Amino acid sequence: DAPKATESRGDSDGPRRGSLCDRHCTTINNVQGDLSDLGCHLHRPRVPAAMSPPSCCQQHSEEVCESCVVKTTLTAENVVEANKLSNNYKFGFKKWKSHVTARPWEDRSEIVKELYSDLNVIRGSGGSTVTCGNVLYLLLFGWWLSFLYVLVAAMMFITVVGAPYGRLCWDLAGYFLWPFGKVIQKVEVPKSHRALGACEAGAEASGAGESSALLGGPVPRRWRPWCWADGRHWQRAGAVVWLCLGYPMLVLAHGLVCVTAWLLVVLIPVAKLNARTATRVLLLPPEQVVVRRLRMTDVPLEGEVILCCYHAVNPYYYKYAVDGINVFAVNLLPLVLVTLVLGYVDSHNRLTSSPVKFTLALLSIMPLSYYIGMAIASISAQSNFAVGAVVNATFGSITELTFYITALIKGSREGNRCYAEIVKSALTGTLVGCVLFVPGLCMVIGGIRHQEQRFNSRSAGVSSALLFLSVGGVFAPTLFSKVYGKLVCGECHNVTQNPLGHYLCHNCHFDLMENNGTLYYSHVQPLVYTVSLLLPAAYLIGLFFTLKTHTHIYDIHISGCHMPGHHHSAVVHWSRWRALVILLLSTLCMSACADLATEHISPILTNSTISQYFIGVTVLAMVPELPEIVNGIQFALQNNLSLSIEIGNCIAVQVCMLQIPILVLFTIFYPTNFTLVFSDLHVYASMFSVVLMNYIFMDGKCDYFQGTVLVMVYFILLAVYFFAPSPSGC
Repeated sequence: DAPKATESRGDSDGPRRGSLCDRHCTTINNVQGDLSDLGCHLHRPRVPAAMSPPSCCQQHSEEVCESCVVKTTLTAENVVEANKLSNNYKFGFKKWKSHVTARPWEDRSEIVKELYSDLNVIRGSGGSTVTCGNVLYLLLFGWWLSFLYVLVAAMMFITVVGAPYGRLCWDLAGYFLWPFGKVIQKVEVPKSHRALGACEAGAEASGAGESSALLGGPVPRRWRPWCWADGRHWQRAGAVVWLCLGYPMLVLAHGLVCVTAWLLVVLIPVAKLNARTATRVLLLPPEQVVVRRLRMTDVPLEGEVILCCYHAVNPYYYKYAVDGINVFAVNLLPLVLVTLVLGYVDSHNRLTSSPVKFTLALLSIMPLSYYIGMAIASISAQSNFAVGAVVNATFGSITELTFYITALIKGSREGNRCYAEIVKSALTGTLVGCVLFVPGLCMVIGGIRHQEQRFNSRSAGVSSALLFLSVGGVFAPTLFSKVYGKLVCGECHNVTQNPLGHYLCHNCHFDLMENNGTLYYSHVQPLVYTVSLLLPAAYLIGLFFTLKTHTHIYDIHISGCHMPGHHHSAVVHWSRWRALVILLLSTLCMSACADLATEHISPILTNSTISQYFIGVTVLAMVPELPEIVNGIQFALQNNLSLSIEIGNCIAVQVCMLQIPILVLFTIFYPTNFTLVFSDLHVYASMFSVVLMNYIFMDGKCDYFQGTVLVMVYFILLAVYFFAPSPSGC
C-alpha cells in the first residue's frame, strides 16, 4: 500500500497534483467525525515538488490516491474530541454520538448561529413574511392567543386601575396574531425625568414630533417612559390587579404554546417567543413596552429590542442541542418518566393496557441509549486509553444485554421457553438488520445526493472476516446438533395408509436430551463454552491487529484544524463525574424499562396472531438501534459512508463476539432456558446476509442500487419471518 516512487513532474505540476490528491483523499475517506457544523479539513502545506515526498497520485490514471482508498483519516477540533474519536474508532464500538465539547461560536455556520439566537436581532430585508410556516402558526396558536389577549384587555379596562395593562394587552393581541416583521422594544426611563411630577414637563418638551423612521409614526403619549418611576411601579394598585388577574392566565397560555412548540422541534422559534414573553415582556411596566412594525429604513432603534421574529418554522432545528444533548433526546426524556410512573404505579392496568405499556417501555429505550452513549463518549474522551477501554467494554452493549437478561430471568421464573426464543430472534434480527438494513439504507439515502460513494475496503474487510468467524462460531453448536441430534416429531400421519409409505409429521425438532441429556451435557454444552471463550479472544486479536501490527490500514491521524487566530481550549459539556452519574442513572432506568417491557410482552405473545419470530426480529431487535441508524444516515448524507458501514459492522460483531458469550456466561451462574442452538431459519438468514454483504463490499465503492438490493433482501427475510410459524413452546 505504500506510494510508488515516481519522477518529479516539475515545480508547477507538483503542488497542483498534490492538492488534487488531498481533495480526492478527503472525498474518499470522509471519516472526520461529525462534520455537520465542523467545516474543518486536514490541511497539508504546499511545498515544491523537489522537496516533497513522491505523491501517490502520480502513478494513478484517474489521479485518485490508491493508499487513500485503504486508509481512514480522523480529524478533530481539539484534544478531547480527538481522544473520543480515537477511542471509539479503535475499539470499534458503535457509540458515534455528537460532540462532547462546546464548539467555538466563530467556527459555526450562520444557520447554526441562528438556531441559538434570542430573537432580538433585527436583520435586513428577508423577503415576505407570508410563508407556510407563519400561516401554520396563525392556525395553531395565533388566533386564540390574540383572542385571549383581547379578553384580558377588556378585563383590565373594567378594573380601571389596570387600564395601562389593558392597553398593553390590546397591542400584544395584534402582535401575537401575526408577530412576524414586528418588534417589541423596551424604552429606558431617562434619569432627568424620574420624578412623577415631571411627566407633563417631559411631554411638552418632547412634543408631537418625536418619531422613529424605523418604527414608524410618532410615539404615543401613553408610552412616554418618564411617567412612572421604576422603583415605585410595583407598589401601584394596577400592578397588583395585573399580577392577580391578567398575568396568570397569559402565563398558562404561553406555557402551553411553549411546550407544544418545543415538542414539535421545528416550531422552537415560537417556543422561544412565548417563553421570552412570559418571563420578560409581561413583567415590564407597560409604559416601557413598545410594539411596532418594522419598516424598510436604516435608522437604528432607540432602546433595547426584546423580541423580533421573522419565521415561525425552521427545519434546521433538528441540529439544536441543549448542553450537548440533541433536542430529540431532550423531548423524549419525559417519556421515560411517564413510562416508569405508569408501569409501577398502575400495576393492575387500570389506566392503560399492557400493549401500551410495552410500547412506551420500548420507546423509552431510545433516549436512554442516547444518554448512555453520550456518557460513554464523555468519559472515554476525558480519560486515558485504559479507562476508555474499560468503560466501552463494560457499557458498550448495556442496552441490549439489559433487555435480554431481564427476559431470560422472567422466562426462567415462569418456566416459559418462549422468552429464550424471543431473545434468539432479537439477536438474529440485530445481526441481520445491521448487516443488511443499516448499510443498505445508508447507501440508498447517501446515493440520492452522491452518485458513487467510496469507503475503506481494507477496514471493511477486517470487519467482514470477523463477521464470518463470529457467525461460524455462534452457529457451530447448532450445526453440531443437526448432525448428531435425534429428530423428534410431535405427531405424524400416514399419508398412503401403508406402514412402509410416507408420513406427514409436525412440530419436529432435534432432541438433545436423549438418554438423560448425554449428547447435550457431554458434547454440545462443552462446545458452547469453548465457542464462548474463542469468540471474545478473536475479538481481542482483531483489536490487536488494528491497534498494533496493522495500524497503517486505518491510518488514524488526529489533527487539530483551527483557522488562524481561533485557538481555544476544549470546554466539555459533561465532566467525568457528571457523565458517570448520568451513565449510572440511565442504566438503572434502562433496567426498569426492560423489566416493564418483558413484564407486559406476555399478552402480546399470547394473543397476537403474528409470529413471535417476527416480533423479536423487528421490534425488539431494531428499536434500540434507531439512534445508531440515524447516525449512519447522517454520515451517509455527508458522504462519510465508511462510518455508516462501521456502525452496522460493529453492532453485528458485538452481537456475536460479546453479547452472546456474555449471555452464555450468565446462564452458568443463573440457569435459564437459553441454549446456543438456533432454528434453521436463523442460521440460513444470518449466513446468507453475511455472504451478501461481503459480496457488495468487495470493491470498496457502492451506489444507491446496491443499497436497494440489501434493503430488499432484508424485507424479503422479514416477510419470511412474518409468515413463519411460531417456535415450539410459544
